[in-house]
Amino acid sequence: MFAVVTPEKIHLSPGAILRLPGSWEDYQKLVEQLGDRSIPRIKYRPGEILLMSPLPIHGREANIIADVVKVLLDYLERDYEAFTPITMDLPKIRGIEPDYCFYIDNWTAVAGKDRINWGVDPSPDLVIEIDVTTYTDVNDYLPYKVPEVWIYKRKGLVIYNYREEGYEIVNNSRYFPRMNISEILVECFRVAGDRNTSTAIRELRQKLAAQK
Repeated sequence: MFAVVTPEKIHLSPGAILRLPGSWEDYQKLVEQLGDRSIPRIKYRPGEILLMSPLPIHGREANIIADVVKVLLDYLERDYEAFTPITMDLPKIRGIEPDYCFYIDNWTAVAGKDRINWGVDPSPDLVIEIDVTTYTDVNDYLPYKVPEVWIYKRKGLVIYNYREEGYEIVNNSRYFPRMNISEILVECFRVAGDRNTSTAIRELRQKLAAQK
């Protein structure tokens, strides 16, 4: 089915990406039109609006990785806040919707808040993105100075750390420096594929508990 974007209706086939020339005002109108709908996803870059309708695998992989992060934070006894879906927008600069985001160092700044004031409140400490359709670009997070971005693509994890000159790929997460996150994810996805997600997360918890 063809993509449909009108004042009355927005529809994209699963897996489709639509790039449109547009202003910040155009982006805001589309966001308002979408309302509480989480599909399609929408992104704004100066002069460009992107719409993407995720495939089922997109949400499944995002949820598994987010569950792994929660298990690891609980194991380390770290407090956190987590959000999904969420729209991060800086007027006329960027509008983006990460698959999942975590406040770890700065969780107290957003705890209990119904709205986050971007540019005033801190950005998330960790953002998770699933890139199935080449929709994701780590540089979209530069204006927000998100400390760490995980992009999962083609069954592999890339970890980016923020530096003043831009993002750089690193081997280990600053939040889990002694853990091999890629190895943990490979095992969790294997178990989830062979059995189910709940078994994968349960086995991860049991393995970590045995190490204490």
